Amino acid sequence: MKALLPDVVARAGRLVCFCPPGVPVEGAQARGPLLLAGGFALSVLSQTLTLGILPLAGLLLAPRAELATLPYMAMLIGAAVATFPASFLLDAFGRRASFALGASHGIAGGLVLAWALSAHAFLPFCLGAFWLGVAQGFGLFYRHEAAMGGGAMGRAMLLGTVFGSGALAGLLGPAILMLGAALAPASVLGPAAIAAALVQVLVLALSMAWSPQAGAELVAMQVDAPRYDLREALAPTILAAAAWFGMTALMLAAPSAMMSCGIPAAGIAGLLAWHVVAMYAPGFGIAALARLIGVPGTAVLGLALVIGARLVLGFAGEATVFAGGLVLLAIGWCLATAASTLWLQAGNPPRRVLALHDACLLAAALGGAWAAAGFAL
Repeated sequence: MKALLPDVVARAGRLVCFCPPGVPVEGAQARGPLLLAGGFALSVLSQTLTLGILPLAGLLLAPRAELATLPYMAMLIGAAVATFPASFLLDAFGRRASFALGASHGIAGGLVLAWALSAHAFLPFCLGAFWLGVAQGFGLFYRHEAAMGGGAMGRAMLLGTVFGSGALAGLLGPAILMLGAALAPASVLGPAAIAAALVQVLVLALSMAWSPQAGAELVAMQVDAPRYDLREALAPTILAAAAWFGMTALMLAAPSAMMSCGIPAAGIAGLLAWHVVAMYAPGFGIAALARLIGVPGTAVLGLALVIGARLVLGFAGEATVFAGGLVLLAIGWCLATAASTLWLQAGNPPRRVLALHDACLLAAALGGAWAAAGFAL
C-alpha cells in the first residue's frame, strides 16, 4: 500500500488526493489552465474597475489632500495581509476553498465601496478598499499556480497565457466605465464599485469548478523537496519590488497631474483602466522574450521601462502623453513581475516563499503609495 500512496504529511484540515503518483483527478489537467486563466482574468477585471476609481475617489472624499492615497494604500495593505493566509489555505484546503474565500471578501468590499461613495463616507470607503485588496492578495496566487511545475518554457507559456487573459478581460473595464458614465454621468464611481463586486461573484462561481483536492498534488510534490535557500529569492524579489514601487508612485501621482491639466474625471478613470489592461497584455510575449534575452534580462528590461515612464510622465501635459507614459509604465511592470515570477519559480520554492515574495512586492507598492502623497509629476 505504501508504494501506491504519495508520501504526504497528514495535517488536520488538509484535503489530499490519495491517488497513485502521476494519476491526476479526472478532468483536472484539461481544465486547470482554463480555470487559472479565467479566475485571473476576472480578478484583473475587478482590479481594473477598482483602480479606475480609487485614486479619483480618494481625491474627492479625503478630508485632507494628504489622505487622498489612503484608499489605495488600504487596498495594498489588504492584499499584503492576505498573502500568507492565501498560501497556507492553498496548502491545507486547495484551490476551491482558497479562491472562493478571496472572492467573498471582494464581493463585500465592492458593496461597501459603493455604499461609502453614495454616503460620502471616507473611512468606510477605505474599509471596502481593504477587503477588495484581500481578494487581490488571493488573486495574485493564480500566477504562481500557473508557474508551478513543468519545464522552464512550459512555465513561461502558461504564465504568459494567464497574464494575457488578464488583458483580455481588462478590455471590458474601460467599456464598463464608459457605460457607467453614459448611464449615470453624475455618479460614475458608484456603478464601477458595484460592477467590481459583481465580477467577484463570477470569480466565486468559477472557483467552485475546482475539485476539492485541486492543488493538493503540488503539496505532495514539495514534501520531499530539498530545503529551499532564501537567497535564491533575493534578486528577483528586489528587482520586482523596485518595479512595484515605481509603478505605484507614478500611477497615484498621475490623476492629480491630469486633473490639473483639465482632463475630466471620466477620462482619467478611462486612462487608468487602459493602464491596467497594458499591465497584462505583454504577458503573451513573455515566453518569446525570455527565450531571446533570458528571464533575468527580461526582468531588468521591465525595470528600465518603469524608469523611462517616469521621464515621459514628467513632461506630460495632455491626455495622449499621459496615456503613453502610463502604458510604458504598465509594460515595464508586467515584464518585471512576470519575469521575476519565472525566475523565482525556477528554484521550485514552497508556497510560503511565494507568499513572502508577494508580501515584499506589496510592501514596496505601499511605500510607493506613501511616496506618491508628496510626489508631483
